[in-house]
Amino acid sequence: MNHKKVAQDILSAIGEDNLIAAAHCATRLRLVLKDSSLVDQKALDEHDDIKGTFETNGQFQIIIGPGDVNKVYAEMLKITDVQGSSTEKLKEVASNGKKPNPVMSLIKVLSDIFVPLIPALVAGGLLMAINNVLTSQGLFGAQSVVEMFPEIKDFASIINLLASAPFAFLPILVGFSATKRFGGNGYLGAAMAMAMVMPDLVNGYGVANAVAEGTMPYWNIFGLQVAQAGYQGSVLPVLAVSYILANLEKFFHKRIPQVFDFTFTPMLAIITTGLLTFTIVGPFMRLVSDGLTDSLVWLYNTTGAVGLGVFGTFYSAIVITGLHQSFPAIETTLLAEVAKTGGSFIFPIAAMANIAQGAATLAVFVNSKNEKEKSLASSASISALLGITEPAIFGVNLKLKYPFICAMIASGIASVFIGIFRVLAVSMGPAGVIGFISISAPKVTSFMLCALISFVLGFVLTFLYGKKQMSQTTTTIEEKTNEDTPDASVTQQAGETIAAPVTGQTVALGTVNDPVFSSEMMGKGIGILPQSNEVYAPADGTLTVVYGTKHAYGITTTQGTELLIHIGIDTVNLAGQHFTTNKQSGEQVKKGELLGTFDREAIQAAGYDTTVLVIVTNTNDFSDVRVHEELNVTNGQEIIQTIS
Repeated sequence: MNHKKVAQDILSAIGEDNLIAAAHCATRLRLVLKDSSLVDQKALDEHDDIKGTFETNGQFQIIIGPGDVNKVYAEMLKITDVQGSSTEKLKEVASNGKKPNPVMSLIKVLSDIFVPLIPALVAGGLLMAINNVLTSQGLFGAQSVVEMFPEIKDFASIINLLASAPFAFLPILVGFSATKRFGGNGYLGAAMAMAMVMPDLVNGYGVANAVAEGTMPYWNIFGLQVAQAGYQGSVLPVLAVSYILANLEKFFHKRIPQVFDFTFTPMLAIITTGLLTFTIVGPFMRLVSDGLTDSLVWLYNTTGAVGLGVFGTFYSAIVITGLHQSFPAIETTLLAEVAKTGGSFIFPIAAMANIAQGAATLAVFVNSKNEKEKSLASSASISALLGITEPAIFGVNLKLKYPFICAMIASGIASVFIGIFRVLAVSMGPAGVIGFISISAPKVTSFMLCALISFVLGFVLTFLYGKKQMSQTTTTIEEKTNEDTPDASVTQQAGETIAAPVTGQTVALGTVNDPVFSSEMMGKGIGILPQSNEVYAPADGTLTVVYGTKHAYGITTTQGTELLIHIGIDTVNLAGQHFTTNKQSGEQVKKGELLGTFDREAIQAAGYDTTVLVIVTNTNDFSDVRVHEELNVTNGQEIIQTIS
């Protein structure tokens, strides 16, 4: 790569006078511009050395890649009068010195708490869907499957037990995650939440009836009557309790001598929080939670199909802002009180939006003559139809604009029918074409009809408009010469195996909360939710890049695979805090050699996602890059296979 020329081309495309401030992270340039509408987007999209662009939080980001981005950045600073900046300072410039939006800050906190819980809730939700299929009447006939085949009754009972557990003991999951997010000990949070769902208490679902019937037992604590009420299925009370517990723990840590700290801090934090929970915080937050649930049910019943149509139209736009990260907190409340709410209206709307975006991306794939665009659209459309829309939205639809708008229209119309048919979800699951498994049995047919409407409209609107628009917005790539085209008779051969650099739980790249990685702009790879604090070399090779912020490593293996190991999302903003490394660029490393360490809990407490990303940045040099998505991996275990 000619770094100076790339820098000149970028400045030419964005306008040198249009640049206010610049910084870079491990993979991309982060620019603050006076007016992003002045950017020559076509020139950037067609540039061979630029992997993609997107705009977020006032920053125009240009993806270059590890090992090159810092050199392009240095050349830019030489050409312009703009001074280099850190990513943290750049955020201040981008926000024009404004204080962080409290709403967005709250959403970020909710996201950090509930996103780690989604696997458990989805597992319970899918099992609940299986239970519904087995026990619902009218789905396959007048009788349920269990009634037709009594021998599977006990199997259905076990399925129901497993499905109910995550929701019955939801406070324990929330207590652990929330207390940890607020900077406390997650296990103390879980212990406090266990106290809130003890069998000795009146079950949370029966508290209202116990009070109405006068059967609620009370503790007499120094003359104060305290209801022995449980909090099964609760969300808001546990969030408040977790916040108090975490701050009390920090309070006692600071004031109790170290020799007594380990023994007395947990006890004092638990007993103080416990008394506050059952006397003041719990009862008050229960009222707030009931009010929120009743308000949502009222809103759904009042606005009906019209309200859902508006919600469905703008759902994908909400995804862009990140506001949808707060929805799991609302949805778990609706599902936990399904007897009162009937289920969640959020899930079917999300499914309509995702299906529409996937259909629009598929139409782009059919229309496009640009091989790079077709390649991204093909995989992104399938991902969106299955419920993961970030690659489709950020990688394809937003760039072309009209597919995104066509999908919004299709989603809005389909959502009107969701409201007309009163389709509700009774469990969590994949918000896509297979989302019917989470819908109440009598409404499955209606859901599938709405999904078909969303898909057909999203595809047809985008296809018809794109037929004319595509010729103006895309450039046909010339056919490669016979010399450049691989001989089809050549057998594909295994190239190299890449090991996991950390121990943890793998996640699909498309689910990662960063559009640059989830859309595979940087290349194919995998995410790992780390369960250890050490990062090891995944293969023999040379460290081409060791960032000063210690959050990312670039490695070129002895067999030519170019790897990026990126620890966390946006952790460049930590400026090296909570990271250590003894390595330098240019060093030779062996597979399994320790590269550095990071403090997972401290990074999470600072509000950052700790997902470790392993990306093959020269993916296009291989005929295929195959990812082995095991649920749990240990460092050194094979996770990626390149195919020559």
